Amino acid sequence: MAARSSSPPVPLTRKEFYDLTVYCRTYALELARFDQHRVNLKECNRFNDWFSQVRRYDRLAGPLADVKPARPIARWQIIVIVFMVWLILLLATAGQFDRNLVIAMSMGMAGTVVLVLFLPESLYGTTIELLDGKVLRVVNLLTELLNSGELGFTEAAYFKARENLQVAHDELRQQIDLAHR
Repeated sequence: MAARSSSPPVPLTRKEFYDLTVYCRTYALELARFDQHRVNLKECNRFNDWFSQVRRYDRLAGPLADVKPARPIARWQIIVIVFMVWLILLLATAGQFDRNLVIAMSMGMAGTVVLVLFLPESLYGTTIELLDGKVLRVVNLLTELLNSGELGFTEAAYFKARENLQVAHDELRQQIDLAHR
């Protein structure tokens, strides 16, 4: 974590800004292909890699400081951990307790696994819907920067960048809205 904060911020040039708008557009369209309520480990890791690059830019680092990286934790990983903990407990205490207590512990393990199945994945991992929200924060920030005129785009480049950001914004909002229906 200290290595990230010690690296100096990179200035955000017009070309890099435009490349970010193109990436946001394609990324938003790609995220729409996934189930919004599920954790996708590959997409979480992809977001974290991209987001660490975005945070390097001087104009984006401050406003995005409060956005947390994605948590690539899937349901199957939680179930495996719960199962392994219960299995170790059962094996460690097999000869020390009454048979009825061991049966009760086994039933408790089964109940815990079933409970984990009913917990929403957003409690322990970052779902695609939450990734949409994080990317939307970046898109909104880029839109604010574009509208401020600080980057000095030509008229054609400005409208193309604005179109990219608008398409990304509309797609992300649509996916978030559909996830709540």
